[in-house]
Amino acid sequence: MLIGVPRESTPGRQMVAATPKSVGVLIGLGHRVRVQRQAGTVAGFPDADYAAAGAELSEREQVFACELVTMIGPPTADEIGLLRPGALLAAQLAPARSPELLAALARANVTALAVDAVPRISRAQSLDVLSSMANLAGYRAVIEAAHAYGGLFSGQVTAAGKSQPARVFVVGAGVAGLAAVGAANSLGARVLAFDVRPEVAEQVESMGAEFVRLDLGDAQQTRADGYASELSGGAEALAAKMYDEQARAADVVITTALIPGRPAPRLITDATVAVMRPGSVLVDLAAANGGNVAGTVPGERVVTDNGVTILGYTDLADRLPTQASQLFGTNMVNLVKLLDRDNPATPQRDNPATPPRDNPATPQRDNPATPERDNPATPGTATVEAGARTAAPAVDLDDEVLRGMTVAHQGRVLWPPPPIAVSAAVPAAAAVPDPAALAEKPDAATLPGGLRRRTVILGLLAVLFALGATFSPPAFLGHLTVFALAVVVGFYVITNVTHALHTPLMSVTNAISGIIAVGALLQVGSSNTAIMLISLAGLVVASINIFGGFAVTDRMLGMFRRD
Repeated sequence: MLIGVPRESTPGRQMVAATPKSVGVLIGLGHRVRVQRQAGTVAGFPDADYAAAGAELSEREQVFACELVTMIGPPTADEIGLLRPGALLAAQLAPARSPELLAALARANVTALAVDAVPRISRAQSLDVLSSMANLAGYRAVIEAAHAYGGLFSGQVTAAGKSQPARVFVVGAGVAGLAAVGAANSLGARVLAFDVRPEVAEQVESMGAEFVRLDLGDAQQTRADGYASELSGGAEALAAKMYDEQARAADVVITTALIPGRPAPRLITDATVAVMRPGSVLVDLAAANGGNVAGTVPGERVVTDNGVTILGYTDLADRLPTQASQLFGTNMVNLVKLLDRDNPATPQRDNPATPPRDNPATPQRDNPATPERDNPATPGTATVEAGARTAAPAVDLDDEVLRGMTVAHQGRVLWPPPPIAVSAAVPAAAAVPDPAALAEKPDAATLPGGLRRRTVILGLLAVLFALGATFSPPAFLGHLTVFALAVVVGFYVITNVTHALHTPLMSVTNAISGIIAVGALLQVGSSNTAIMLISLAGLVVASINIFGGFAVTDRMLGMFRRD
């Protein structure tokens, strides 16, 4: 497949849809890549790096003539005209806000994949552009806020006096919100965060922030698509009061609340902004969708009459062009892999029948005998290196990920996609059993026969315990009591501990296993064969737990180490 990477035409756009590294991966998968000259210069990727990775440096028209064109933002009307009929376009299209664009793509017979409409399911996480960009936007929001605030985020104690840390309030604990929480906390600020989904409180607190708790009852829910539900009625009024109180007390407020396909909810009102302290900063990450803050102007910096700064920048991720391009390029690689996997015509890389790329029998790109795509003698053909396709892959609309992204196909607009049931959906409430039905069909345990069986089993166990206590050594009862207490205590400790403490808890269990190993070592030399075998088994099991526990702990800690 021939993949094109054009230079972004949106004014001020600094990102590029593919980096030299991602281009190398795509070529390694058997594809050809054309990159428009100077497409990545602003992002820190010169043309020489693309050429070294194996890309073909081309002009704008040749890039848009490829089977698959990857872009950051939506194409202009002129660029749509350059796309070949039947081509694939992968870009951020904002389909819910761009019906005219979708209609134009459908008229051009282009299969458009909105990479900002990836379904929120586990299988699609590797190509979720929204999450990649939101992570950078949340970080950059804190940097912009710190610059506009003009003061220290961390508290200081000096000979000249003491200053308190800045108070940062983050609304929304999604990808962008958590990134903002982490960045503000690392700068030393006192961070508070709120989300209508109470289950994210643990994530906020694990990052060192305070979660603002608000009892919203049944209104605190997660939608079927994984996003937070919109509040209404009394819950909305209660939340509005909390937003007002927290914004008045904060030095910096960062809002990230979005509802897909709908305008952003208004969280901070004019009245709240009017009474905030002079010098306070509001960063509205939902500015492109209407804004969470009254007075937000998309793409602009606004200073109110009382000295409050409102930042409505819509290009926060683009202000980190190198990292943003790297993440976007990786998302596009994963998209191409998905297209390859779902296309039965794609040759497999490990297929022995597929000639390797360095096979002398393989027609080379610079071989004059190899017909080129732009050769007028070969109209409508696309001869590429062996192992690659000669046409754009067909999009499998039965794949729920591709179907969710496909907004135009074969001359038709396919937005919105059918709903997808995801794991984040709120489970349906369990049905309350009908008492009459229970009376008609009682549980087996309540039947006389079942009751008799249970009584007999308990009686036999009691008899066996009495016999064991009568004829066992005097120390048996003491050891049995310790064993029973250890089982009960261990069960409740493991099952009731929060997930965030599982890794620290593993260190505690390693210490307990060490005690077991010491006890087994003391008994392994016993003259009693049974005691020796039991001690040996205990020593082996405890050793496995110790070494395995430390290995897992080291791996977990390695996730937080920098290279």
